Amino acid sequence: MAAGTDPVNWLRATFAALQVRDFLILWIGTLLSFLAFFMSTVVQSVVAFDLLGTNGAVGVVVAGQGIAMVLFGPVGGAFADRLPKKVLVAIGQMLTMTVFTALSFAIVTEKIRIEFLIGGSFVMGLTFAFLGPARQALVIELVPEQRRGNAMALSQIANTASRVMGPAMAGVLLGWSLFGAGGAYAMMAGLYGFSAATLLLLPRSPGRLDAAQTHVLADLADGLRYVWREPKLRLLVIYFVATIMVGFPHVTVLPGLVENQLGHDVESISLLYLASAVGALSASLSVAGYADSERALSIYIALGLLFGAALLGLSMAPTFGVALASMFLVGVGSGGFQSLSAAVIVREANPVYIGRVMSLTMLAFGFFGLMALPVGLLADAIGERGALAATGMGVCGLIAALRISLARLGR
Repeated sequence: MAAGTDPVNWLRATFAALQVRDFLILWIGTLLSFLAFFMSTVVQSVVAFDLLGTNGAVGVVVAGQGIAMVLFGPVGGAFADRLPKKVLVAIGQMLTMTVFTALSFAIVTEKIRIEFLIGGSFVMGLTFAFLGPARQALVIELVPEQRRGNAMALSQIANTASRVMGPAMAGVLLGWSLFGAGGAYAMMAGLYGFSAATLLLLPRSPGRLDAAQTHVLADLADGLRYVWREPKLRLLVIYFVATIMVGFPHVTVLPGLVENQLGHDVESISLLYLASAVGALSASLSVAGYADSERALSIYIALGLLFGAALLGLSMAPTFGVALASMFLVGVGSGGFQSLSAAVIVREANPVYIGRVMSLTMLAFGFFGLMALPVGLLADAIGERGALAATGMGVCGLIAALRISLARLGR
């Protein structure tokens, strides 16, 4: 199914999966949890930078989440293919709510320390390692096969819409003396709690009937063997992980870029996040109707190249206004790339392995967290512009290699 030029057909193609009642409920809950998550990316960066005043401090906090996701992500995928997916999602959301509540209390009582941010980030990564694959596997459970690619793309629209609203809300709350960082964390906790409550409206999610006959580690090994035996799936997973790992740590150096290179207060970072989010949302809406079409893979590769080129442009931005425009293009490239990633990967994957496959793709965000520290330290050593240029060149190189590898596989 591809989107046409007729607005009615475009709307029907873009939002087709939302006609499924249970997916609509899941999508609303996903939107709320993503909103809280993207608020946290701004809030924790500002709090960490204010505490120690270095890019490395931001990188250390983000790395806590990355370490947990790398350590537990594959196991989380194996559990998603064994246990009731709705239960896993609910537990993960409630634990994250607890973390945000605790950090809010620490800030309000002026007890906040960088160690608390790192620990909270680690717990968030741990919970996301389980609820992330479970939520994506739950989509496959709720949506008919012919609309699964569109449903995956729509889930990404929830992500990118939150990237628009989350930083904006974070900026307002941080600048409002009645709330500040403590109030922002309390708001994020409430959003996660409400998201968990929406799961009560969904039907019972059955676990795998023969799960007791195998060990979770055996399931994990079976999933890894399955992905390795499928050449195209293997390429898509490996290069997606590598691209996110290299490209996404650009967010680590944004506070320093704003303050050290562009001469603005660090709180202005919310405007850069907003510009990126608007671009990502625009791209996600544009490509969702193509998620189940044969053109999805070509569009996916083109958007990956745009992501890398836009990062190079950001590294050379002479003014804050040019940086805003560059971040919009970063959002278009990265948002569209992410929107189609699950769609092109799901097309190649057996539903029996979907939790394990998607958990491997989610390692991208764990490795991104780990890369945030060295990129932050690199920015401290050679400057924010040099670090951004390195990430942009890395993304372009990886996408070019993916295109060449897929062409060779086709031959």
